[in-house]
Amino acid sequence: MERFILPLLTVLFSTVVSGALHAQTTAEFRGRVLDATTGKGIPDATVAVTTTGGSARTDSLGQFRVPNLKVGIHRFLVSATGYSRGSLSLAFAAREVMERDLELDPVSAPPPGSPTAVEPAKDTSKAQALPGVAVTADPALGRRFADFERRRTTGRGQYRTRAELEAGNFYTLQDAMRSMRGVRFNCAGNMCRAQMVRAPMGCSPEYIVDERVDNSFGPTIPVRDIVGLEVYTGVSDVPGEFAGRNSGCGVIVIWTTSGREPRRK
Repeated sequence: MERFILPLLTVLFSTVVSGALHAQTTAEFRGRVLDATTGKGIPDATVAVTTTGGSARTDSLGQFRVPNLKVGIHRFLVSATGYSRGSLSLAFAAREVMERDLELDPVSAPPPGSPTAVEPAKDTSKAQALPGVAVTADPALGRRFADFERRRTTGRGQYRTRAELEAGNFYTLQDAMRSMRGVRFNCAGNMCRAQMVRAPMGCSPEYIVDERVDNSFGPTIPVRDIVGLEVYTGVSDVPGEFAGRNSGCGVIVIWTTSGREPRRK
């Protein structure tokens, strides 16, 4: 029996070392899947990693954990019974543990007149026709975009909403910015990088993705995942909250479908 001890120890040592090296080169994604209306965790929701084929399910509190992700960009599909599906793309570095709260909207009730809808009884004796009212104001984007709306009213910077991005049929982030003043692109092969006209040559703008600096993932975000875009081309129009960063080269602020809503009080 003794002659098998050394090979066994060698195998065990190799397994431990391999596992440790693997942990140093992978990342982890964890967080909660929440009801966008109530803020409560959604149990038994699925967080699928479309780039690897793996998935995780939430516990009774809506918590999930996706370990052993390779370094790079991964796309996630979030679904639960009774809720609209959501998707997001995230970039992971080695040994990074990223935490996010993902919100899903409850499926709305069937519209009036549909086969499954129940029409309320009408009291024709009190019915009264009202004159039409023209609505000219832009619809509010929601409380998550309070800062976006506030900055847009100042007249500084250039903005794109989700509706404008969809109407423009843009395919990339660069497409969405090409018509903006003061922005040019340096292209090499299939890769184009934005640069502000007033910035020194080789000075790249800062990317803020969902209120966090992300200069690696920002330029490559799929336009379909963007719900709001702010572009500031120089120091004179960069808001105070972004000053002190690389503001002299410009700032590009991106709001994505995976961003978190402010906490409810």
